[in-house]
Amino acid sequence: MFALRVEGIKKTFGDYTAVKNVSFFVDKGKVYGLLGPNGAGKTTTIRMITNILIPDEGNIYIFDEPAGPIHQNTIGYLPEERGLYKKLKVIDQLIYFAELKGMNANDARKKAKEWLNKLDAGSWENKKIQELSKGMQQKVQFISTILHEPDILILDEPFSGFDPINTELLKKIILDFKDMGKTIILSTHIMEQAEQLCDDICLINKGSIVLQGSIREIKSNYGRDLIIIEFEGDDSFINDFNNLKFINRTKNRIEFRFTDGQFSVNEFLNRAVQSVQLFKFELSEPSLNEIFIHTVTNQEQIQ
Repeated sequence: MFALRVEGIKKTFGDYTAVKNVSFFVDKGKVYGLLGPNGAGKTTTIRMITNILIPDEGNIYIFDEPAGPIHQNTIGYLPEERGLYKKLKVIDQLIYFAELKGMNANDARKKAKEWLNKLDAGSWENKKIQELSKGMQQKVQFISTILHEPDILILDEPFSGFDPINTELLKKIILDFKDMGKTIILSTHIMEQAEQLCDDICLINKGSIVLQGSIREIKSNYGRDLIIIEFEGDDSFINDFNNLKFINRTKNRIEFRFTDGQFSVNEFLNRAVQSVQLFKFELSEPSLNEIFIHTVTNQEQIQ
């Protein structure tokens, strides 16, 4: 059984088509990446899944049932635009949102305190939201999303406002929910986070799907032709190779691929060993970020 089926949905606003014939399927217990640049149609798609917007065309099914108001307690939705009541205390805010999802106040208070402590925020419960930093507010918003233990979590840019330590904590919680059999829809334009967390992805650009499938399959289709070297020393020898396309280049690290067969990998490696102190030489698949840029750029050139 799919946790979510999206079949041919379309949404227009006046003369502007935000989402065009988008279809994808999400297996239960998976992390699914809904990816794309800003303005691609990700948030509009999510709003249709959560019944905030109604598709002009197409259908959405949650656990094989037509999506609708009956699934409000099945879903935990963290929107990109955060929505907390600034003058409410943290604990009152969390209890209120949990009651909207069908929890009784006593259970909600107990769970809220557990999650606040788990996220190193136990001392905040009697603070008003307006007294908290952006990152602290983000933690409260996240707790409000998961407090009722929904079967499907939809997270729209969930790491916005978090420092690296709290970002890693949130990633661990997401993977813990996956281990519990929960389904997570992760919407982001940061490909590194998607590559670390997602099993499958759907890449949307200008309202249409341009790439979808498992990350493993997508990356393997591009081949292992990316060369990564890390070194110390004078890298001027690289200038002798005129058939390199640089993906990233810094003082002591270079990612590139050959554009033709004029020079071989072995030739390059021999010159590198002679010229610099080499710490790493790796043939690798492209990163999801590179695939993302390549796919979106090619689509825009075609259009």
